[in-house]
Amino acid sequence: MKIEIWSDYVCPFCYIGKKSFEEALAKFPEKEKFDVEFKSFQLDPNTPPYSGQNYHESMAEKFGSVERSKEMMAGITEKAKESGLEFHFDTMKPANTFDAHRLIKFAREYGKDAALSESIFSAHFTHSEDIGDTSLLAKLAEGVGLDKRKALDVLENKTAYASDVEKDIEEAKQFEISGVPAFVFDRKYLLSGAQPVDSFTQALNKLIKEA
Repeated sequence: MKIEIWSDYVCPFCYIGKKSFEEALAKFPEKEKFDVEFKSFQLDPNTPPYSGQNYHESMAEKFGSVERSKEMMAGITEKAKESGLEFHFDTMKPANTFDAHRLIKFAREYGKDAALSESIFSAHFTHSEDIGDTSLLAKLAEGVGLDKRKALDVLENKTAYASDVEKDIEEAKQFEISGVPAFVFDRKYLLSGAQPVDSFTQALNKLIKEA
């Protein structure tokens, strides 16, 4: 049974939705039968490398002002707390996530994609680290048991796994996924957004019954 999760590592609702999904999955004795794959999506492919500008400054144009950004993110921070997550938007570093997505493709070959996804989300939202930085990504890869040198080789070769990431982004369009997170169950059902645990539980139960 296959579950594909389209998400981006700078998307707060992706991290919140991932936590709810994992909470639901953990309750199933059959959880080992589910193949969970993290699929690539970029909210803003044109995001430049981190330049010292903080999150609120970078989002000021989109939301109208720094203060408006802070108001909106305060609500998301509270929602994250309900899922046991700690977000720090005041010190968060905007980043381009293409390299992070490429590294996840590499990690999947070693069964470490779930662990690395968690590390990247945590690095960005909780620890205010620059997840566009090659050295940090390699360090996170090493932290979940991957070979750091191999991870660096992947990150330094900008074509490595790039086509895999681009394929995911193209598939999202085919599924008419325009926002993330998006959870696709056996390519039959789609759940969009940071759904509550019960919604994921129902979807998983449906898959098990059909299987």
